[in-house]
Amino acid sequence: MSAVKKRVTASVALLCSATAVVLTGCSSLSSAEERRSESGGRAATRQASPEAPRLFDLRSLISPKKKYFGAAVEGAPSSMAPVAKYGQMVGKKPNLLEYYAAWGDGFNTQGVRNAWAEGALTVLSWEPADTPIADIADGKSDAYVKEFAEAARKLNIPIVISFADEMNGHWEKWGTKHVKPEDYVRAWKRVHDVFADAGAGNVIWAWSPNIVNPVRNVDIADYYPGDGYVDWVGMVGYFTTFEPNTFDGVFGLTIKKIRTFTDKPLLILETAAEPGERRLTSVRSLLEGVKGHDDIVGFVWFDYRKRSDWRLSVSPLALAEFKRLAADDTFGFDVRKP
Repeated sequence: MSAVKKRVTASVALLCSATAVVLTGCSSLSSAEERRSESGGRAATRQASPEAPRLFDLRSLISPKKKYFGAAVEGAPSSMAPVAKYGQMVGKKPNLLEYYAAWGDGFNTQGVRNAWAEGALTVLSWEPADTPIADIADGKSDAYVKEFAEAARKLNIPIVISFADEMNGHWEKWGTKHVKPEDYVRAWKRVHDVFADAGAGNVIWAWSPNIVNPVRNVDIADYYPGDGYVDWVGMVGYFTTFEPNTFDGVFGLTIKKIRTFTDKPLLILETAAEPGERRLTSVRSLLEGVKGHDDIVGFVWFDYRKRSDWRLSVSPLALAEFKRLAADDTFGFDVRKP
């Protein structure tokens, strides 16, 4: 959504512990060579190494029985105090926490560990604002990506990575004004392959376009790296005064387009509703829409004040409706026991 651009970055030291883990049942499991030789469909499965202390099966996190109840709140997951405050406000603790990192930042080991300890999965929105996508595709960032991947592997905890989201928008430095679709796809595959070659199989990969409504002339299929490289399709879309005030009006056209080239599970990676008289109805449309779509695994509410005030706290009536609907048992679960 072009009116929304909100980026919060935090450089974090590369502090790592634990040993490597190998997972089964998702795109990140096939080795680079296996992926290069596969003809299509789901990626090949990497076998657990003898030294791996435990085996995560990411399939239960990729396609959970319940819906993710997510939030992006300032300071989290490096600190869980804002998460506790948010959970008290909405009546339920989030189990999906999104944070933002610039290209060059270190892996937030402690933050991912903090979230997992409280039953939440971390989503990293990784933003290569100051590095050309073509350079990443050509391997010029391989050393950095490998260091990042090794930190993720050593942590031995599942994490979601959304690399260069909203690539179909002209407002991003890695968007349509600056990057060719083929270079974006090469960069995505390059990053994914470096993680696979490092043994970082604990990653759920979320390919995350903006909703197509404001950029209908861009074919998002051109930017799709293929099912062997993606676990979730993470849509970014907001309820605004210039979008229809219904779930289908905001997300319907994008879902229809996505379903022409992949059947991967959907996540609403970022969403919120502009404050004002329509916000209560928007909140209702969002939660009822997510609940009503079996192929949508959950959503993340962007609870920041960035260009607009997306925080639920500024709209008491909408907050009350959000809290009422979020109380449904469909939303939220302990990610350690999916």
